[in-house]
Amino acid sequence: MRARILAILFAALAAAVLPRAAPAQDKPEKPKLTIAVGGKAAFYYLPLTIAEQRGYFKEEGLDVDIVDFAGGSAALRAVVGGSADVVSGAYEHTISLQASKQYFTAFVLQGRAPAISIGVSSKASYRSPADFKGMKVGVSAPGSSTNMVVNYFLAKNGLKPTDVAIIGVGTGSAALAALRSGRIDALSNVDPVMTMLEQKGDAKIVASTRTLAGTEQLFGGPMPAGCLYASEDFVKANPRTVQALTNAMVKALKWLQQAGPSDIIKTVPEAYLLGDRALYLASYNNVKGAFSPDGLIPDAGARTSLKALASFDPKVKPQEIDLSRTYTNAFVRKALASIK
Repeated sequence: MRARILAILFAALAAAVLPRAAPAQDKPEKPKLTIAVGGKAAFYYLPLTIAEQRGYFKEEGLDVDIVDFAGGSAALRAVVGGSADVVSGAYEHTISLQASKQYFTAFVLQGRAPAISIGVSSKASYRSPADFKGMKVGVSAPGSSTNMVVNYFLAKNGLKPTDVAIIGVGTGSAALAALRSGRIDALSNVDPVMTMLEQKGDAKIVASTRTLAGTEQLFGGPMPAGCLYASEDFVKANPRTVQALTNAMVKALKWLQQAGPSDIIKTVPEAYLLGDRALYLASYNNVKGAFSPDGLIPDAGARTSLKALASFDPKVKPQEIDLSRTYTNAFVRKALASIK
């Protein structure tokens, strides 16, 4: 009888304890963390804003502090310097970093096309890409993805990065003012800024990666854009945290696939609209096809990125880059298997 009573007590104790043990095993190792981003209000990072505004990070047990910088290169410096844990930024930075013997891994894709456009001021004399020589070209920040697109555009048209003067102007109202005031002659930037300049007649778009077709035309293949990436050490040490971040972003991407323009307007902060709701919606329609539908980073896209960087950056030597260390789809595949 005593043995039977003990067995019943043990079973009851196990039933009380085990249900709590399972969730604890999935708890993020680092529930409070910082994400650095360069120009959060831009459509380039819309999935990050959706995950934040709709509470997807909190649903995954995360307390995320998103710190906004002027451009992606500044956000990158924050994580390299240790003041941020994760970057929401351009995938190609993981390749550039590896060329400098720093290993970072992208683990969920936000944009399957860069959605970056190059526009020339309507005040400038422009007939062909050769006219870029000697121009002052605005980018979100020197070394950012907007800068990379300019460099590749120049290389493709027989020019060098040193043939222009690169000026950091951010991604919001400061970028608009820089072009309109004549401080710069051309601008490589993201939406909604580029659509606003185009529709107001302030700039003529001469290259665009807002769509898959435009990206293919410029780069000759798929070009992964915004993603979440962190140091290889961080990813290995915090797999549950990385999985939670990935789950939140996949939820945001899925929501974006079925959301309408009015849903976007209701979700993003008012400041993102730059004072013109109609133009913001027009901008969204221009770039909505650039968002990743599932968060997966394509192998072909990684190869395109490497080829593009190597075309103008002598530090990037394709034979020395191990692309398998620049990204992983393991976390996204796990998220897709569980999130319907």
